Amino acid sequence: MEKILDEDYYDLMIDNILLPSYDTGNNVTNINERHSLLHVLARQVNICDLGANPYHRFPSLFTLTASIRPQVSGVNQIQRNPALALYGTGVIVGIIDTGIDYRHPAFRNNDGSTRIVSIWDQTIQTGTPPETFSYGSEYSRELINLALISAEPLSVVPSEDTNGHGTAIASIIAGKGDSAQSFTGVATEAEYVVVKLKEAKSNLRQISFVPENAICYQESDVMLGARYLLSAARKLNRPLAICVALGTSQGGHDEHGATTGYLDYLTHRPQICVSISAGNEGNNGRHYYGNIAVPTNDTLFELKVGSADKLFAMEIWPYAPSRLTIEVTSPSGESTPLVYPGINTCERFNFVYNQGTLWINNITFEEETGEQLILLRFQNPFAGIWNFKLQNLENESFSFHSWLPSGDLISRETYFLQSNPDTTITSPGNAIRPLTVTAYNQSNDSIWIDSGRGYTRTNQVKPDVAAPGFELPCAVPGGRYATLTGTGAATAYASGITAMLLEWAVVRGNYTSITGTDINSLITRGAYRQPNTTYPNNIWGYGQIDINGVFERLANL
Repeated sequence: MEKILDEDYYDLMIDNILLPSYDTGNNVTNINERHSLLHVLARQVNICDLGANPYHRFPSLFTLTASIRPQVSGVNQIQRNPALALYGTGVIVGIIDTGIDYRHPAFRNNDGSTRIVSIWDQTIQTGTPPETFSYGSEYSRELINLALISAEPLSVVPSEDTNGHGTAIASIIAGKGDSAQSFTGVATEAEYVVVKLKEAKSNLRQISFVPENAICYQESDVMLGARYLLSAARKLNRPLAICVALGTSQGGHDEHGATTGYLDYLTHRPQICVSISAGNEGNNGRHYYGNIAVPTNDTLFELKVGSADKLFAMEIWPYAPSRLTIEVTSPSGESTPLVYPGINTCERFNFVYNQGTLWINNITFEEETGEQLILLRFQNPFAGIWNFKLQNLENESFSFHSWLPSGDLISRETYFLQSNPDTTITSPGNAIRPLTVTAYNQSNDSIWIDSGRGYTRTNQVKPDVAAPGFELPCAVPGGRYATLTGTGAATAYASGITAMLLEWAVVRGNYTSITGTDINSLITRGAYRQPNTTYPNNIWGYGQIDINGVFERLANL
């Protein structure tokens, strides 16, 4: 079995400059120009393996950013304009998600053939992997078309979307219209390249304290998916619009991070645009911000832990130059000793009255950011109010952020008592160059309440724009239709608009060297801004996405 699939191996992310020190010939999977996976034997997980190995080497866990419900910004104006009439023709839409129902009418031409160029299904090991990849199965357009005329399509192409999220996202971007269902995608002539992600390894879930039944995906698989999309677009010599409707609350919520950096790099290249969801963490009570002024050099804050959450992690990211100690008190009144910052720390504390266990890594500097990180991992915590006391060893003012996991990795019963809705954009939505999209309710022009809010921890302006994201009509597996809500839905809508702009710029020859950074600048400049509101702001970014506004400004140059 390939080690990238083998549950007896950790997949650790390392910089390629370190490869000579680790590569033994069969223990490395290349991700891209900068990063590789180092496969390390770990038949039995030791919680303090995170401590012996740096925090950033363990891939983050990504969750979905939109929800399906059973059964809109200048696009129609552009498509009705005969001088423009942009439908994404000649553009590749790249999806990294839960897969796609390739049999659905939304993804077929009028003659019944597929609009999908290829599918890389990371979960199926019986077919042939894509060139230069070592796992999963690739299904070409020709094979998909053969399946579509077969009496048993899944016997030819067995790839399915059992979740439905990927199918819904793909349909909003570019699904073929169905007037009887009041449905149409945005860029209805674009074609697809699809990556179906395999779920995260069990050992990564264990080290990250994520319940075994939670749906989540491994950062390294997302990065490899992006590399696959890039290679497919290169082979076809076609522009590429990537949609990432996934996110994580792990990490420092800044521009650092492997996936964040890679998507930032792709956005700066010609003919590639990357759109990322802002996440749905704005109203969940999962972020706390503390700003402590002298002469006080310590603070207390509280977390309400629900009875449903038996396994979860929490991160605290102070700002330099502070160095914080931590003391934790359980609802039963038991306290840990003071835990000081150190290197490669990992301390375990058992609570007598509730028989729960807490691991604390108080890391002086997290290697990827250079910042202090306090990582707390809870197993069978006592339900109730937990107290955290932080003290600055530097005896001066300090500030910090703390985040709980995103999505369904934790229930809504667990939250900070004095939570802060700002700085809740999930990564990689904190990347600087990609288009980070939040969601608004297009029926009343109000921000969708759960939308992640900016800015980033390093005060970069995010989100970039807001797009319609409330109950958007979408396709779902089985030939059915429904609605999709969330920043993932909004990002799909925005991705359709970026495909239209790539058609205008590249396919029609108006600006063939255009980059994703250029397209994002056009979109933010052309966004609709409400009178008497200051932009950019941490809720709407630069305003509501409006492709008609983009061309109005281009016409006035």
